[in-house]
Amino acid sequence: MKNFIKVLFIAFISQTMYSCMDTFEEEFMANSPVYMGYEELRDAVVLSSARELKNTGKIYFKDNFIFINEQLKGVHIIDNSDPSNPVNKGFIEIPGNVDIAIKNTTLYADSYVDMVAIDVSNLDNIHEVSRVTDVFPYTLPPYDKEYRVAEIDQEKGVVIDWEVKKVKQELEQHYYPVYKEYLAMNTADLITGSPSGGGSGPSFGIGGSMARFGLYEDYLYTVNENTLYIFNVVDPENPKDIGSQYVGWAIETMFIYDGHMFFGSQNGMLIYSLAVATVPKQIGMFWHVTSCDPVVVQDGYAYITLRGGNLCGSNVNRLDVVELSNNYIDNTLVASYPMHGPYGLGIDGEVLFVCDGDKGLKIYNISDKLNIDKHLIKAYPSINAYDVIPVNGNLFLIGEDGFYQYDYSDIQNITQLSSIPVAKSGP
Repeated sequence: MKNFIKVLFIAFISQTMYSCMDTFEEEFMANSPVYMGYEELRDAVVLSSARELKNTGKIYFKDNFIFINEQLKGVHIIDNSDPSNPVNKGFIEIPGNVDIAIKNTTLYADSYVDMVAIDVSNLDNIHEVSRVTDVFPYTLPPYDKEYRVAEIDQEKGVVIDWEVKKVKQELEQHYYPVYKEYLAMNTADLITGSPSGGGSGPSFGIGGSMARFGLYEDYLYTVNENTLYIFNVVDPENPKDIGSQYVGWAIETMFIYDGHMFFGSQNGMLIYSLAVATVPKQIGMFWHVTSCDPVVVQDGYAYITLRGGNLCGSNVNRLDVVELSNNYIDNTLVASYPMHGPYGLGIDGEVLFVCDGDKGLKIYNISDKLNIDKHLIKAYPSINAYDVIPVNGNLFLIGEDGFYQYDYSDIQNITQLSSIPVAKSGP
Protein backbone atom coordinates (compact mmCIF):
# COMPACT_ATOMS: atom_id res chain seq x y z
CA MET A 1 0.00 0.00 0.00
CA LYS A 2 2.84 2.39 0.84
CA ASN A 3 4.49 1.69 -2.49
CA PHE A 4 1.21 2.37 -4.32
CA ILE A 5 0.83 5.76 -2.56
CA LYS A 6 4.46 6.59 -3.39
CA VAL A 7 3.88 5.86 -7.10
CA LEU A 8 0.77 8.07 -7.12
CA PHE A 9 2.67 10.92 -5.47
CA ILE A 10 5.52 10.75 -8.00
CA ALA A 11 3.03 10.67 -10.86
CA PHE A 12 1.21 13.72 -9.44
CA ILE A 13 4.42 15.72 -9.03
CA SER A 14 5.61 14.82 -12.55
CA GLN A 15 2.30 15.84 -14.15
CA THR A 16 2.25 19.11 -12.19
CA MET A 17 5.77 20.02 -13.28
CA TYR A 18 5.05 19.16 -16.93
CA SER A 19 1.84 21.19 -17.03
CA CYS A 20 3.66 24.21 -15.63
CA MET A 21 6.38 24.12 -18.31
CA ASP A 22 4.54 23.73 -21.60
CA THR A 23 2.56 26.96 -21.93
CA PHE A 24 5.17 29.74 -21.99
CA GLU A 25 5.00 32.17 -24.92
CA GLU A 26 7.09 35.13 -26.01
CA GLU A 27 6.34 38.16 -28.16
CA PHE A 28 8.99 39.76 -30.37
CA MET A 29 9.66 41.49 -33.70
CA ALA A 30 10.56 38.91 -36.30
CA ASN A 31 10.86 38.00 -39.95
CA SER A 32 7.41 36.53 -40.42
CA PRO A 33 7.12 34.22 -43.46
CA VAL A 34 4.99 35.00 -46.48
CA TYR A 35 3.96 31.74 -48.14
CA MET A 36 3.11 30.51 -51.60
CA GLY A 37 1.02 27.36 -51.43
CA TYR A 38 2.30 24.24 -53.18
CA GLU A 39 -0.62 24.16 -55.59
CA GLU A 40 0.08 27.74 -56.66
CA LEU A 41 3.83 27.03 -56.93
CA ARG A 42 3.17 24.12 -59.25
CA ASP A 43 0.99 26.24 -61.52
CA ALA A 44 3.28 29.28 -61.61
CA VAL A 45 5.61 28.63 -64.57
CA VAL A 46 4.42 30.97 -67.33
CA LEU A 47 5.91 33.09 -70.08
CA SER A 48 5.38 36.80 -69.52
CA SER A 49 6.43 39.87 -71.45
CA ALA A 50 10.01 41.12 -71.41
CA ARG A 51 11.02 43.07 -68.31
CA GLU A 52 14.05 45.00 -67.16
CA LEU A 53 16.98 43.15 -65.63
CA LYS A 54 17.01 43.65 -61.88
CA ASN A 55 18.43 41.24 -59.33
CA THR A 56 20.45 39.18 -61.80
CA GLY A 57 22.27 35.93 -61.06
CA LYS A 58 23.49 33.15 -63.35
CA ILE A 59 23.84 33.31 -67.14
CA TYR A 60 23.50 30.51 -69.71
CA PHE A 61 24.06 30.33 -73.49
CA LYS A 62 22.29 28.05 -75.97
CA ASP A 63 21.60 28.35 -79.72
CA ASN A 64 22.05 32.13 -80.02
CA PHE A 65 19.98 32.80 -76.91
CA ILE A 66 21.19 34.12 -73.58
CA PHE A 67 19.24 33.11 -70.48
CA ILE A 68 19.74 35.38 -67.46
CA ASN A 69 18.46 34.38 -64.06
CA GLU A 70 16.46 36.88 -61.96
CA GLN A 71 17.15 35.58 -58.48
CA LEU A 72 14.22 33.61 -57.05
CA LYS A 73 11.91 34.99 -59.78
CA GLY A 74 12.70 33.35 -63.10
CA VAL A 75 14.68 33.70 -66.32
CA HIS A 76 15.08 36.48 -68.92
CA ILE A 77 15.29 35.33 -72.56
CA ILE A 78 17.66 37.35 -74.76
CA ASP A 79 17.76 36.77 -78.52
CA ASN A 80 21.44 37.13 -79.36
CA SER A 81 21.28 36.44 -83.09
CA ASP A 82 22.89 39.86 -83.54
CA PRO A 83 25.40 40.30 -80.68
CA SER A 84 25.55 44.02 -81.41
CA ASN A 85 21.84 44.31 -80.81
CA PRO A 86 20.54 41.70 -78.33
CA VAL A 87 16.75 41.68 -77.96
CA ASN A 88 14.96 41.01 -74.67
CA LYS A 89 12.21 38.61 -75.82
CA GLY A 90 10.43 37.61 -72.63
CA PHE A 91 10.57 36.35 -69.09
CA ILE A 92 9.86 32.85 -67.78
CA GLU A 93 8.33 33.13 -64.32
CA ILE A 94 9.83 30.41 -62.13
CA PRO A 95 9.37 31.08 -58.39
CA GLY A 96 12.44 30.13 -56.37
CA ASN A 97 14.74 29.80 -59.38
CA VAL A 98 18.49 30.17 -58.92
CA ASP A 99 20.05 28.04 -61.65
CA ILE A 100 19.32 26.43 -65.03
CA ALA A 101 20.69 24.05 -67.66
CA ILE A 102 19.44 23.20 -71.14
CA LYS A 103 19.52 19.96 -73.13
CA ASN A 104 18.21 20.16 -76.69
CA THR A 105 15.15 22.39 -76.27
CA THR A 106 14.35 21.53 -72.64
CA LEU A 107 15.31 23.97 -69.91
CA TYR A 108 15.79 22.57 -66.41
CA ALA A 109 15.29 24.89 -63.46
CA ASP A 110 15.03 24.67 -59.71
CA SER A 111 11.80 26.06 -58.28
CA TYR A 112 12.17 25.99 -54.49
CA VAL A 113 11.71 22.29 -53.61
CA ASP A 114 10.99 21.14 -57.17
CA MET A 115 12.89 20.49 -60.41
CA VAL A 116 11.01 21.79 -63.45
CA ALA A 117 11.43 20.86 -67.14
CA ILE A 118 10.33 23.61 -69.56
CA ASP A 119 9.95 23.38 -73.34
CA VAL A 120 11.70 26.40 -74.91
CA SER A 121 11.57 25.23 -78.54
CA ASN A 122 9.00 27.89 -79.45
CA LEU A 123 9.38 31.31 -77.87
CA ASP A 124 5.67 31.93 -78.39
CA ASN A 125 4.71 28.75 -76.57
CA ILE A 126 7.16 28.22 -73.71
CA HIS A 127 5.54 25.89 -71.19
CA GLU A 128 6.27 23.41 -68.41
CA VAL A 129 6.37 19.80 -69.60
CA SER A 130 7.19 17.93 -66.39
CA ARG A 131 8.18 18.42 -62.77
CA VAL A 132 9.99 16.38 -60.12
CA THR A 133 8.39 17.45 -56.84
CA ASP A 134 9.93 17.67 -53.37
CA VAL A 135 13.38 16.70 -54.60
CA PHE A 136 15.35 19.64 -53.13
CA PRO A 137 15.62 20.70 -49.47
CA TYR A 138 13.16 23.26 -48.12
CA THR A 139 14.92 26.59 -48.70
CA LEU A 140 14.40 30.07 -47.26
CA PRO A 141 14.96 33.35 -49.12
CA PRO A 142 17.23 36.07 -47.68
CA TYR A 143 15.89 37.89 -44.62
CA ASP A 144 16.66 40.91 -42.46
CA LYS A 145 19.34 39.66 -40.06
CA GLU A 146 18.46 42.41 -37.59
CA TYR A 147 15.48 40.27 -36.60
CA ARG A 148 14.91 36.67 -35.67
CA VAL A 149 13.02 34.31 -37.94
CA ALA A 150 9.53 33.39 -36.82
CA GLU A 151 8.36 29.81 -36.79
CA ILE A 152 8.16 28.18 -40.24
CA ASP A 153 5.22 25.95 -41.14
CA GLN A 154 6.23 23.92 -44.20
CA GLU A 155 2.68 22.62 -44.57
CA LYS A 156 1.58 26.09 -45.67
CA GLY A 157 3.89 26.09 -48.69
CA VAL A 158 7.23 27.65 -49.58
CA VAL A 159 8.45 30.93 -48.11
CA ILE A 160 8.68 33.55 -50.87
CA ASP A 161 9.14 36.70 -48.78
CA TRP A 162 9.22 38.11 -45.25
CA GLU A 163 7.19 40.65 -43.31
CA VAL A 164 8.87 42.20 -40.29
CA LYS A 165 6.24 42.34 -37.59
CA LYS A 166 5.50 41.44 -33.98
CA VAL A 167 4.77 37.75 -33.47
CA LYS A 168 3.74 35.64 -30.50
CA GLN A 169 4.81 32.05 -30.36
CA GLU A 170 5.51 29.35 -27.83
CA LEU A 171 8.77 29.72 -25.95
CA GLU A 172 10.72 26.50 -26.15
CA GLN A 173 12.29 25.27 -22.95
CA HIS A 174 15.33 23.94 -24.74
CA TYR A 175 17.21 25.75 -27.48
CA TYR A 176 19.23 23.75 -29.94
CA PRO A 177 21.92 25.01 -32.33
CA VAL A 178 20.59 25.89 -35.75
CA TYR A 179 22.73 25.08 -38.77
CA LYS A 180 23.30 27.89 -41.23
CA GLU A 181 21.54 25.86 -43.93
CA TYR A 182 18.24 25.96 -42.07
CA LEU A 183 18.14 29.74 -41.78
CA ALA A 184 20.11 30.90 -44.80
CA MET A 185 20.04 27.79 -47.02
CA ASN A 186 22.44 29.12 -49.60
CA THR A 187 20.61 32.42 -49.89
CA ALA A 188 22.98 34.59 -47.88
CA ASP A 189 25.19 34.53 -50.97
CA LEU A 190 22.86 33.41 -53.76
CA ILE A 191 25.26 34.81 -56.29
CA THR A 192 27.20 31.55 -56.34
CA GLY A 193 26.98 28.42 -58.48
CA SER A 194 28.69 26.18 -61.18
CA PRO A 195 29.09 25.94 -64.89
CA SER A 196 27.17 23.49 -66.92
CA GLY A 197 29.66 24.54 -69.54
CA GLY A 198 32.13 21.78 -68.74
CA GLY A 199 31.26 18.59 -70.60
CA SER A 200 28.93 20.43 -72.92
CA GLY A 201 28.08 18.90 -76.30
CA PRO A 202 26.10 20.08 -79.31
CA SER A 203 22.85 19.30 -77.46
CA PHE A 204 23.92 21.12 -74.28
CA GLY A 205 24.10 24.80 -73.52
CA ILE A 206 26.98 26.52 -71.73
CA GLY A 207 26.90 28.01 -68.25
CA GLY A 208 29.27 30.24 -66.34
CA SER A 209 31.80 29.24 -63.71
CA MET A 210 29.38 30.09 -60.89
CA ALA A 211 26.73 27.50 -61.83
CA ARG A 212 25.53 24.60 -59.67
CA PHE A 213 23.84 22.77 -62.55
CA GLY A 214 25.76 20.56 -64.99
CA LEU A 215 24.99 18.15 -67.84
CA TYR A 216 26.99 15.06 -68.78
CA GLU A 217 25.89 12.39 -71.25
CA ASP A 218 22.32 11.42 -70.23
CA TYR A 219 22.46 13.01 -66.79
CA LEU A 220 21.73 16.31 -65.13
CA TYR A 221 23.59 17.12 -61.92
CA THR A 222 22.74 19.80 -59.37
CA VAL A 223 24.61 20.49 -56.17
CA ASN A 224 23.97 22.42 -52.97
CA GLU A 225 26.28 22.90 -49.97
CA ASN A 226 26.86 19.19 -49.44
CA THR A 227 24.62 17.06 -51.66
CA LEU A 228 24.72 16.13 -55.34
CA TYR A 229 21.34 15.43 -56.96
CA ILE A 230 21.29 13.24 -60.08
CA PHE A 231 18.58 13.11 -62.77
CA ASN A 232 18.31 10.87 -65.80
CA VAL A 233 17.51 13.05 -68.82
CA VAL A 234 17.77 10.48 -71.60
CA ASP A 235 14.24 11.67 -72.38
CA PRO A 236 14.88 15.42 -71.98
CA GLU A 237 11.23 16.28 -71.32
CA ASN A 238 10.88 13.70 -68.55
CA PRO A 239 13.77 14.00 -66.08
CA LYS A 240 13.84 11.15 -63.55
CA ASP A 241 15.21 11.53 -60.04
CA ILE A 242 17.69 8.71 -59.58
CA GLY A 243 19.12 9.68 -56.22
CA SER A 244 21.54 11.90 -54.37
CA GLN A 245 24.82 11.55 -52.54
CA TYR A 246 26.98 13.47 -50.08
CA VAL A 247 29.94 15.10 -51.85
CA GLY A 248 31.55 17.34 -49.25
CA TRP A 249 31.12 20.40 -47.08
CA ALA A 250 30.47 24.02 -48.16
CA ILE A 251 30.30 23.16 -51.88
CA GLU A 252 29.78 26.28 -53.99
CA THR A 253 30.43 25.51 -57.66
CA MET A 254 30.62 22.60 -60.09
CA PHE A 255 32.57 22.35 -63.36
CA ILE A 256 32.37 19.25 -65.58
CA TYR A 257 35.35 18.49 -67.81
CA ASP A 258 36.96 15.38 -69.30
CA GLY A 259 34.56 12.97 -67.60
CA HIS A 260 35.15 14.52 -64.17
CA MET A 261 33.44 16.91 -61.78
CA PHE A 262 35.44 19.68 -60.18
CA PHE A 263 33.68 21.08 -57.12
CA GLY A 264 34.73 24.41 -55.68
CA SER A 265 34.21 24.46 -51.93
CA GLN A 266 35.14 26.94 -49.22
CA ASN A 267 38.10 24.76 -48.31
CA GLY A 268 39.32 23.53 -51.65
CA MET A 269 38.66 21.83 -54.97
CA LEU A 270 37.24 18.29 -54.91
CA ILE A 271 37.55 16.05 -57.99
CA TYR A 272 35.04 13.29 -58.76
CA SER A 273 35.22 10.73 -61.55
CA LEU A 274 32.16 10.18 -63.74
CA ALA A 275 33.32 6.77 -64.96
CA VAL A 276 30.10 5.51 -63.41
CA ALA A 277 27.89 8.50 -64.13
CA THR A 278 25.19 7.52 -61.64
CA VAL A 279 27.69 7.14 -58.79
CA PRO A 280 30.40 9.83 -59.01
CA LYS A 281 33.50 8.85 -57.04
CA GLN A 282 35.95 11.21 -55.37
CA ILE A 283 39.48 10.63 -56.63
CA GLY A 284 41.36 13.83 -55.88
CA MET A 285 41.43 17.14 -54.05
CA PHE A 286 43.33 20.36 -53.56
CA TRP A 287 43.01 22.19 -50.25
CA HIS A 288 43.33 25.93 -49.73
CA VAL A 289 42.47 28.56 -47.12
CA THR A 290 38.78 29.15 -46.39
CA SER A 291 37.30 31.25 -49.19
CA CYS A 292 34.69 31.29 -51.97
CA ASP A 293 36.15 29.68 -55.07
CA PRO A 294 34.78 28.89 -58.53
CA VAL A 295 37.04 26.78 -60.74
CA VAL A 296 37.57 26.19 -64.47
CA VAL A 297 39.73 23.48 -66.01
CA GLN A 298 41.58 23.12 -69.31
CA ASP A 299 44.50 21.08 -70.66
CA GLY A 300 45.80 19.73 -67.37
CA TYR A 301 45.42 22.89 -65.27
CA ALA A 302 42.75 24.18 -62.91
CA TYR A 303 42.28 27.91 -62.40
CA ILE A 304 40.66 28.85 -59.09
CA THR A 305 39.68 32.26 -57.78
CA LEU A 306 39.68 32.65 -54.01
CA ARG A 307 37.57 35.42 -52.49
CA GLY A 308 37.72 36.33 -48.81
CA GLY A 309 35.52 38.36 -46.52
CA ASN A 310 31.83 38.12 -45.57
CA LEU A 311 30.66 34.50 -45.44
CA CYS A 312 33.66 33.36 -47.47
CA GLY A 313 36.06 33.60 -44.54
CA SER A 314 39.71 34.77 -44.35
CA ASN A 315 40.97 37.85 -46.18
CA VAL A 316 42.62 36.04 -49.07
CA ASN A 317 41.86 37.25 -52.60
CA ARG A 318 43.86 35.55 -55.31
CA LEU A 319 44.01 33.40 -58.44
CA ASP A 320 45.52 29.93 -57.97
CA VAL A 321 46.90 27.85 -60.82
CA VAL A 322 46.96 24.11 -60.07
CA GLU A 323 48.69 21.52 -62.24
CA LEU A 324 46.60 18.37 -62.47
CA SER A 325 48.11 14.90 -62.78
CA ASN A 326 47.04 12.58 -65.59
CA ASN A 327 44.73 10.69 -63.24
CA TYR A 328 43.64 13.82 -61.33
CA ILE A 329 44.79 12.26 -58.06
CA ASP A 330 48.03 14.17 -57.39
CA ASN A 331 47.65 17.90 -58.01
CA THR A 332 50.16 20.68 -57.39
CA LEU A 333 49.88 24.44 -56.89
CA VAL A 334 52.26 26.07 -59.38
CA ALA A 335 51.43 29.76 -58.92
CA SER A 336 49.22 32.26 -57.07
CA TYR A 337 48.39 35.81 -58.11
CA PRO A 338 46.85 38.53 -55.90
CA MET A 339 43.36 39.76 -56.77
CA HIS A 340 40.99 42.31 -55.30
CA GLY A 341 37.79 40.30 -54.77
CA PRO A 342 37.39 37.76 -57.58
CA TYR A 343 34.19 35.93 -58.52
CA GLY A 344 33.75 33.91 -61.75
CA LEU A 345 36.22 33.18 -64.50
CA GLY A 346 36.33 31.68 -67.98
CA ILE A 347 38.96 30.20 -70.25
CA ASP A 348 39.43 29.84 -74.00
CA GLY A 349 42.74 28.50 -75.23
CA GLU A 350 45.49 30.72 -73.86
CA VAL A 351 43.12 33.47 -72.74
CA LEU A 352 41.77 33.66 -69.18
CA PHE A 353 38.94 36.02 -68.22
CA VAL A 354 38.68 36.91 -64.51
CA CYS A 355 35.81 38.79 -62.87
CA ASP A 356 37.50 40.72 -60.09
CA GLY A 357 34.40 42.20 -58.47
CA ASP A 358 34.34 45.98 -58.35
CA LYS A 359 37.80 46.05 -59.94
CA GLY A 360 36.15 44.80 -63.11
CA LEU A 361 37.04 42.32 -65.84
CA LYS A 362 40.67 41.31 -66.35
CA ILE A 363 41.90 39.41 -69.40
CA TYR A 364 45.21 37.51 -69.32
CA ASN A 365 47.40 35.46 -71.61
CA ILE A 366 48.15 32.30 -69.63
CA SER A 367 50.69 30.58 -71.86
CA ASP A 368 53.34 31.23 -69.18
CA LYS A 369 51.73 29.81 -66.02
CA LEU A 370 54.48 31.27 -63.81
CA ASN A 371 54.06 34.85 -65.04
CA ILE A 372 50.38 35.31 -65.76
CA ASP A 373 50.32 38.61 -63.88
CA LYS A 374 52.87 40.00 -66.34
CA HIS A 375 50.64 39.26 -69.31
CA LEU A 376 47.51 41.31 -68.72
CA ILE A 377 45.93 41.81 -72.15
CA LYS A 378 43.20 44.22 -71.16
CA ALA A 379 41.18 45.38 -68.13
CA TYR A 380 37.74 46.93 -67.75
CA PRO A 381 37.85 48.46 -64.25
CA SER A 382 34.54 50.30 -64.56
CA ILE A 383 32.47 47.09 -64.55
CA ASN A 384 31.48 45.28 -61.37
CA ALA A 385 31.94 41.82 -62.86
CA TYR A 386 30.41 38.60 -61.53
CA ASP A 387 30.68 35.84 -64.15
CA VAL A 388 31.63 35.24 -67.80
CA ILE A 389 31.11 32.77 -70.65
CA PRO A 390 33.65 32.86 -73.51
CA VAL A 391 32.32 31.25 -76.73
CA ASN A 392 33.99 31.32 -80.14
CA GLY A 393 35.39 34.82 -79.85
CA ASN A 394 32.38 36.28 -78.04
CA LEU A 395 32.45 36.97 -74.32
CA PHE A 396 29.24 37.18 -72.30
CA LEU A 397 29.57 38.94 -68.94
CA ILE A 398 27.06 39.48 -66.16
CA GLY A 399 27.77 42.04 -63.49
CA GLU A 400 26.14 44.26 -60.94
CA ASP A 401 25.42 46.88 -63.60
CA GLY A 402 24.13 44.62 -66.34
CA PHE A 403 24.89 42.19 -69.15
CA TYR A 404 27.81 42.93 -71.51
CA GLN A 405 29.19 41.39 -74.69
CA TYR A 406 32.70 41.63 -76.15
CA ASP A 407 34.32 40.48 -79.34
CA TYR A 408 37.74 38.99 -78.54
CA SER A 409 38.30 37.20 -81.87
CA ASP A 410 41.22 39.59 -82.30
CA ILE A 411 42.73 39.39 -78.84
CA GLN A 412 44.79 42.53 -79.44
CA ASN A 413 41.69 44.48 -80.39
CA ILE A 414 38.94 43.49 -77.96
CA THR A 415 35.79 45.53 -78.51
CA GLN A 416 32.52 45.89 -76.64
CA LEU A 417 29.57 44.87 -78.80
CA SER A 418 26.57 45.66 -76.61
CA SER A 419 25.12 45.88 -73.12
CA ILE A 420 21.79 45.57 -71.34
CA PRO A 421 21.71 47.58 -68.09
CA VAL A 422 20.29 46.46 -64.79
CA ALA A 423 17.39 48.67 -63.70
CA LYS A 424 18.22 50.84 -60.73
CA SER A 425 16.19 50.29 -57.59
CA GLY A 426 13.83 53.03 -56.55
CA PRO A 427 14.31 55.19 -53.44
